[in-house]
Amino acid sequence: MPRILIIEDDTTFNNMLFHFLQRNEYEAEQAFSSNEGLQKLAEKSFDIILSDLRLPDMDGISLLSSLNEKGNTTPFVLMTAYADVKTAVKAIKKGAADYISKPFVPEEALLILKKILSSEKKVVVEKKTQAPKNKAQNSPYYWGKSTGSIQLRKHIDLVAPTPLSILITGENGTGKEVVAKTIHENSNRNNGPFVAVDCGAIPKDIGTSEFFGHVKGSFTGAINDKAGCFEAANTGTLFLDEIGNLSYENQILLLRAIQERKIKRIGSNKEIEIDIRILTATNENLKSAVEEGRFREDLFHRINEFSIAIPALRDRQEDIEKFAYLFLEKASYQLNKEVSTISKDAMLALLKYNWPGNIRELQNIIKRATLLSEGDTLTLLSLPEEIRKSENNDEIVGLKNKSEKSAIQDALHLANGNKSRAAEILGMARKTLYNKINQYNLD
Repeated sequence: MPRILIIEDDTTFNNMLFHFLQRNEYEAEQAFSSNEGLQKLAEKSFDIILSDLRLPDMDGISLLSSLNEKGNTTPFVLMTAYADVKTAVKAIKKGAADYISKPFVPEEALLILKKILSSEKKVVVEKKTQAPKNKAQNSPYYWGKSTGSIQLRKHIDLVAPTPLSILITGENGTGKEVVAKTIHENSNRNNGPFVAVDCGAIPKDIGTSEFFGHVKGSFTGAINDKAGCFEAANTGTLFLDEIGNLSYENQILLLRAIQERKIKRIGSNKEIEIDIRILTATNENLKSAVEEGRFREDLFHRINEFSIAIPALRDRQEDIEKFAYLFLEKASYQLNKEVSTISKDAMLALLKYNWPGNIRELQNIIKRATLLSEGDTLTLLSLPEEIRKSENNDEIVGLKNKSEKSAIQDALHLANGNKSRAAEILGMARKTLYNKINQYNLD
């Protein structure tokens, strides 16, 4: 029976966790401070440590660091409020196995514990010492290294194995369908179909047929039997993109099918049971749509058991260069070109552009620029005028006319403190920039 150490100073919550774990066939022991937890760890071994972030004598991050210094390799799970997700990500970077958000969701906690225990067994069997990668990291899609990207990947990895209905939000071009496919591929339904439907393209008068299908002769134009998207997605995942565009009449149809898990084709009296997971996506605020009466509140709660927000590309600047090179490699292969490098000034222009079309726009721009490139380097001239002459790029050019100290200060500000980026903006070697920073006491 797996043994779990709970380190939590809230007595009520600690006791609740203790009894919850026992009910689910775990052996649990309680500690109410970091020092008490360290004492218990010195006395016996545990399979997992569940520790609160905020403890009276030492916070969870410091406790993890202390355990690392002592060479303790027991999987460490941090329990933290949703508002402290950044801290949880920091803990994972320091070696934490995972984190559990508060308010406490029992099913989520059990999934995390089972995943860690199964991973530990796999490591023992295969005699490997490296930590297992999460499923989202194994995806062929690049998720990025920015804070927003790490959080996105974390949420995907947490929710994919669950049966929860998920609402994916984000601006156009952020990759909502990619997220939906990744969730499906990392779920226990990955052997079933993944069916994607654009709700904005479904007229209200044919919604029933699109959703549930029809039998031959049931209406004018029904020349053959047809399965609807619900039936097509049976045993798998149904992804309803831009659900905010769905007509009110079709919202009613969708709600009824989700509630009853049964459908009828038009013209048929036979009920078909459906076993599907619903994923939805929108680029608008559905809460506002509910308040304005454009979207049913009961449907909103049905599809929003868990939500995932995809950050805009302009908020993931650290990822732009990697995305650009991935798209360059893909475009060069598709277009039979040998473009393998992006010039410094072209990359700076890409970094400073606002990207209203997000990742999709970046991919299209790189493909177009690859086609226009004559050598092996994608240059500034191959980029569209709106990128070459954006306001931010004018700001870069303006740095050249300032005093050296002022220019360095502005470049560091423009690069959000990234010294490598600042050096590129100023056109000087990184080592030279470091020397100048020390010379002007800018650190």
